[in-house]
Amino acid sequence: MASLLAATGRGIFWLLEYLGQLTILLKEMGASILFGRMRWRLLGEQVVNIGFGSQLVVVVTGAFTGAVFAAQTYFKFSSLGLGSGVGAVVSIAMCRELGPVLTGLMLAGRVGAAMAAEIGTMKVTEQIDALRSMGVHPVDYLVIPRVFAMFLSVPLLVAESIGFGLLASHWVAVYGFNVPAAWYDHHVLAHTALIDVSMGMIKGTVFGAIIVLISCHQGLNATNGAVGVGQGTTKAVVFSSLALLVVNFFLSLILNTLSPLGGYD
Repeated sequence: MASLLAATGRGIFWLLEYLGQLTILLKEMGASILFGRMRWRLLGEQVVNIGFGSQLVVVVTGAFTGAVFAAQTYFKFSSLGLGSGVGAVVSIAMCRELGPVLTGLMLAGRVGAAMAAEIGTMKVTEQIDALRSMGVHPVDYLVIPRVFAMFLSVPLLVAESIGFGLLASHWVAVYGFNVPAAWYDHHVLAHTALIDVSMGMIKGTVFGAIIVLISCHQGLNATNGAVGVGQGTTKAVVFSSLALLVVNFFLSLILNTLSPLGGYD
């Protein structure tokens, strides 16, 4: 019992310390955004790496998620005589949850790992110290372009994931299970509101901020050579994914409280 309490206490103290470190980095990022110099070339490079480079994995993830969700929903709804209502369920799920969450998880694995590895390599090879010696703040040069690139790219990637998910679900339901296209489209349009799409965009933006904050923190604090870079990369993916799922729960509660499903006409 004592060992369990000790382990719990160590875990709580570690979590508080880690959140404190993230808060310090967040403060430095805010100061850099307000008073630092924007490096537009680096921002453009990061937009290409994060946004354009992630399109394929996001499109494939969104399309096949929408397709399999439509199939599973139809299998159950058809037994209840509600096969034509598949479109509404898939649309709400893709906009509110599946699109932003799965896009965030894919970006945590692809983009978050790359950020942590690149910055971590610079840290252990003393390139970050070289930047400081030249009067360049590492947060200004390395973190801020990635922050703005994530803010620009993630909402668009979430929209792509949702769009291709809906297209794939339409194809599966209409051509695979003979759901009338007019009924399918009617239910999608009638039960999908602007708040549903907005919720996905809001979640995507928050998830992007979480990924870049945790990943850059792991890179900036990498130690112990190549082993430390590998460990930091792994932690960046794991911590970002876990934080994303936890924050998604609370965001869903808050956003649904502000605009509940019951508000539809």
